[in-house]
Amino acid sequence: MADLRNYQGRVATAPTRSDAAVDEGLRAYMLKVYNLMALGLVITGVAAVATVTLATTSDPAAAVATLGNGKMLTAFGAAIYGSPLRWVVMLAPLAAVFFLSFRVHTMSVSAAQITFWIYAGLVGLSLSSIFLIFTSGSIVQTFFVTAASFGALSLYGYTTKRDLTAMGSFLMMGVFGIIIAMLVNLFLQSSALQFAISVIGVLVFAGLTAYDTQRIKDGYFEVMNDATLAGKAAIMGALSLYLDFINMFTMLLQLFGNRE
Repeated sequence: MADLRNYQGRVATAPTRSDAAVDEGLRAYMLKVYNLMALGLVITGVAAVATVTLATTSDPAAAVATLGNGKMLTAFGAAIYGSPLRWVVMLAPLAAVFFLSFRVHTMSVSAAQITFWIYAGLVGLSLSSIFLIFTSGSIVQTFFVTAASFGALSLYGYTTKRDLTAMGSFLMMGVFGIIIAMLVNLFLQSSALQFAISVIGVLVFAGLTAYDTQRIKDGYFEVMNDATLAGKAAIMGALSLYLDFINMFTMLLQLFGNRE
């Protein structure tokens, strides 16, 4: 749930470019942001499927534990899902995103990009547990619903003339509220509170998708004359949209996913 939305490039001082060149540069920049985000999602998906494949088995002789829904775990699965190691799996993505956020200014573009890929892989490792809870069909269906919703919301954020800054500030308060509620529910284990968190979470991250898209688009004009700053800003923009997508997906899955 950790997020990063405060990265600001320094205002470039190079000579201004023609409107046509700026428009072309903006399109290329946004395409790079979306491509980075999409590749991050692919890495997450591959990591999640690979992890759950190694963690589960259909051979009773190879199983060391069996879940209530009949899923059989290998020794690897028992370690990452049932031992204290699961906390490392859960917290590793958070550590990676904070590392990237604090070090991006001193990193090279390639190092920042590699860190993003590592982060996406760690999210996949952590997210693999959804395959133990929800059916594969509902996971795939929810993914495509999320993708369609994300596309529409991002297109709105890119094309709207309305300034979404005020909405973004309000939604960020909602993110902190969701984080607090999720921490509380770790102890309460309330299904009603989880339902409320999921509903509010879908609305918050839907709004943030539009807001972040507009913010990333507007931020291009601050870094367009510096290739290094533009490269880092594109990575951080992709990270923001990636987080919006992943969080919206998991909230929708909690609401509509069919459980095993």
